[in-house]
Amino acid sequence: MELLNELNKIRTEKHSTNSQRAYSLVCAAVLGGILGLAAKLVDTQGINPLFDDIGGRLGIWIFTAVLVSVFSYSPKLAAVKIFFFFSSLLIVYYVYTVFFLHFFSVKETVFWGICAVLSPICAYVMWYARGNGYAASIILSLPAAVLVSEGYELRNAYLPEHEHYYLVPILMGIYFIMVLTLLLVVPEKKIKSLIVFPIAILLSCIMIYLNILGKVFGGLNGVL
Repeated sequence: MELLNELNKIRTEKHSTNSQRAYSLVCAAVLGGILGLAAKLVDTQGINPLFDDIGGRLGIWIFTAVLVSVFSYSPKLAAVKIFFFFSSLLIVYYVYTVFFLHFFSVKETVFWGICAVLSPICAYVMWYARGNGYAASIILSLPAAVLVSEGYELRNAYLPEHEHYYLVPILMGIYFIMVLTLLLVVPEKKIKSLIVFPIAILLSCIMIYLNILGKVFGGLNGVL
């Protein structure tokens, strides 16, 4: 009970009807399915490599998941929505891969399946990023730090002689826009961005120094 009271100080749940909750779950599942199909379609020859570069990295999925989570009626609903979102995304992605491309990777499927199972916990916590106090700022700084870290690692995305090396500054610009969007859209009080940004930079420096993304997602991410 004391923990619940402390959480309510950060952010309180909004009242929602059953139909509103059901509608939001359906929207999350549909969005996940669309993005899962899009991620697979851009991973083909003849497609502008910029789209594949965006869809094949963590940033766009973290960015989308944060927005889906924080703009939910409650942390519990955010958790369920994110589970629906990632489950739908992975199902569509791998069904397309198996039936149309005749390819299946057990390692990748198990890894991302585990991520989908754990994603509701992250979404539950992330819901409070739109709340009040330093706790909300720290929570929001976590996805921002991941985006900054991966954006920084884009400098290694291609060798200088690679024909697509010119995309690196464009991709970095897209990551910058995603970070800026989170800082401007998520906090109800925009002044909080001044607190979140330096925390995110500090955390990203730690992540880059320890190569955390590389150790966790190495071999399963376009950059790392």
